[in-house]
Amino acid sequence: MVSLRGWQSFPEQLPEFDPDHTPETPEELFLAWLTEAGEHVLAPHAVTLSTVDADGAPDARVVILKNVDEDGWAVATSSESPKGQQLAANPRAALTFFWPGRGRQVRVRGLVVPAAPEVSADDFLARPPASRAEAYVGHQSEVLSDPEKLVEAAAAAADWVAENPDVAPETWTRYLIQPESVEFWQASHDRRHLRVRYRREPAGWVRERLWP
Repeated sequence: MVSLRGWQSFPEQLPEFDPDHTPETPEELFLAWLTEAGEHVLAPHAVTLSTVDADGAPDARVVILKNVDEDGWAVATSSESPKGQQLAANPRAALTFFWPGRGRQVRVRGLVVPAAPEVSADDFLARPPASRAEAYVGHQSEVLSDPEKLVEAAAAAADWVAENPDVAPETWTRYLIQPESVEFWQASHDRRHLRVRYRREPAGWVRERLWP
């Protein structure tokens, strides 16, 4: 087996980051980093969404970021999915973006609220037909005892979407993570990594430099 310490972590050339000159809000800095990452890496909008289950154990999966604005950082799923049920029971979550090709990581923690039903419906209808059909298959994370059942359910869902192109399921929900803290991490080959945290206070965002 190849030694785990033998693999290269980051490219030789890393982007510059001046932690003393950052925007007033984390959204501004994140969108700048996201745009830059999109020029170099695949799926820069892929993000690990972490929740907790009924036993208080952490659960995580990769989803797609849908939007970032003053209302929150948006992801979407069915309210009947495991993550939807977990968010209903404990509406707190963390987002983790990692772009190793740029030596950058962004961590977001905060409360989660569902968007208005019409916003969630618009989110669903903006998905490609195949993605909409996938949502109608249902049974996410349940045990699949017979793969043929999936084939049949997928075909039925595709037919239903084709016949009802303007209908969104009531369970489809866009969730808004309203951050309490957002941390930006920039790798450095000298191991003195750069970390800046935005922390929300009643008067607005506080920016703090952190030890590596």
